[in-house]
Amino acid sequence: MEISFRTKKLERIFSSGKELRKAYGERAGEILTIRIGVLKNASNLGIIPATRPERRHQLDGRQRGQYAIDIIHPYRLLFEPNHDPVLLNHDGGIDLTKVTAITIVGVTDYH
Repeated sequence: MEISFRTKKLERIFSSGKELRKAYGERAGEILTIRIGVLKNASNLGIIPATRPERRHQLDGRQRGQYAIDIIHPYRLLFEPNHDPVLLNHDGGIDLTKVTAITIVGVTDYH
């Protein structure tokens, strides 16, 4: 999958394991490195597991249209499909098998 970043600062942090650990802590940095690897190696968003450890899930409310995967509770890696237009299923939901590019929004506790 193609991965871009919402800001240059995020791109800089995610470009180095050392920077990830510095920004988010040792354990979270390790897990973020693993999660980014899973996302990069996926051909589309539909194959990212909705079960642990990744637990891909769609957000609602203020983050409507974004997705998250678990890092360390309560933190999540937030991202959004990077397609214009976003391809939809016949029921109006996003067709995850067609999402081949995402934009990383950040790491946050949205609870």
